[in-house]
Parts: sequence; C-alpha cells; structure tokens
Amino acid sequence: MSRKGNCLDNSPMENFFGKMKNEMFYGHEFEFKTLEQLQKAMEDYIEYYNNERIQVRLKGLTPCQARNQSLYSF
Repeated sequence: MSRKGNCLDNSPMENFFGKMKNEMFYGHEFEFKTLEQLQKAMEDYIEYYNNERIQVRLKGLTPCQARNQSLYSF
C-alpha cells in the first residue's frame, strides 16, 4: 500500500503499466472487440511479465525467479 502523499510509492506500478501499454496495447487497439478480450489479454500479459519476460535490472531473471532466489538466499 502506498503512503499518503508519497508519489514515489506509485512509481513501480506506473513503470509496469507503461511497459504493458507499449508492448500489448499500442498498435493493437482494434484487436479487442469486447471488454472480456481485453481483460484476458491483460491477464495473459501479467502472467508473461512475471514468469517469462527477463529483465536486465534483475540480471536476466524474470520477476518470479528473482523473488524466489531472494527468498531462498536467507
């Protein structure tokens, strides 16, 4: 939960939504005929982002791999 009046708490989500819009929405706006299609595409993207999309800032790991690695390192 973000702290009241602290815009920096929102930065990670703003970053994620920006990437999601760039990678799955812009240029594909008319592919989604119903709200359900858009919701399914968003769910699929979140699954992809967390489990398949490697990230340089995580040293080539996916977010789930990085989280699991940090949990088991203690």
